[in-house]
Amino acid sequence: MNWQDRLIALAIVAVWGFNFVVIKWGVAGVPPFLLGALRFAAAAGIGLLFVRRPNIPWRWLALYGLTMGLGQFACLFSAMKLGMPAGLASIVLQSSAFFTLLIGMAWLRERFSGWQLGGLVVGGCGLYLIGGLGAAGLPLAGFVLTLCAAACWAFSNVVVRRIVGAGYQPDMLGLVVWGSLAPIVPFFALSALFESAAIDWAQVVSGKSLFAIGYLALIATLFGYGQWSKLLSRHAANVVAPYSLLVPLVGVLSSALVLGERPSFWQLAGGVVLVSGLAINMFGPRLLALLRKPQPA
Repeated sequence: MNWQDRLIALAIVAVWGFNFVVIKWGVAGVPPFLLGALRFAAAAGIGLLFVRRPNIPWRWLALYGLTMGLGQFACLFSAMKLGMPAGLASIVLQSSAFFTLLIGMAWLRERFSGWQLGGLVVGGCGLYLIGGLGAAGLPLAGFVLTLCAAACWAFSNVVVRRIVGAGYQPDMLGLVVWGSLAPIVPFFALSALFESAAIDWAQVVSGKSLFAIGYLALIATLFGYGQWSKLLSRHAANVVAPYSLLVPLVGVLSSALVLGERPSFWQLAGGVVLVSGLAINMFGPRLLALLRKPQPA
């Protein structure tokens, strides 16, 4: 990977890590379901002008959009509205990799390796440290909803595998943009049912709320996924994927600097263990090969 692509990868990491601070700003002025509706309406409204529809059936687009969009972000936005810290949310959401293993095993009859099983166990220990020993000051409902968001993200990952297994090769940006159509109406319906009395339209159209909606739709979604898909088209997945491990680091640092969040010792320890489990899951054999590599005399 050349230095220009490395800079692009780091820019994506920064955008996705800071995304959690922006969500905190967003749910402070816009109820979670309405924020989801506006985010995906903006992403689809602009993205559809420039991105061609993937050559896959509408049912797959809808299923991907409902799991990735409605399921994941209804849970994540609600969790952060209920007080889930932005930095910890950026860490806990990475447990989607382990949910992907479990859902893939149950739905696609996939088998996982010993390394993946080891990573799953280590990651589970990290979640226990965050939500168990580090539970003081952590809203239980927010923690559980963040795990639900990770599970929905994982389900959308398995949907992509199912699409590829059916013989389609969708462009990820096209899948994200056109899949963004599916959650719009359900989000507006949920907002009308549960949030109509809580909507303060002066807050919704405030500068901070509009910035949050624009950031989530244009920068995190269109720029982030667009550039990520381009990197994956130019480089092997095992070259690009390691950069995603930096997203929680940016999330924790930015939430500390901007929001003043201070995770406890056990929460930080759990975050380190969880990300370590993710690294084992993704790169276990490669890490072992590096450790066994003979050192020059």
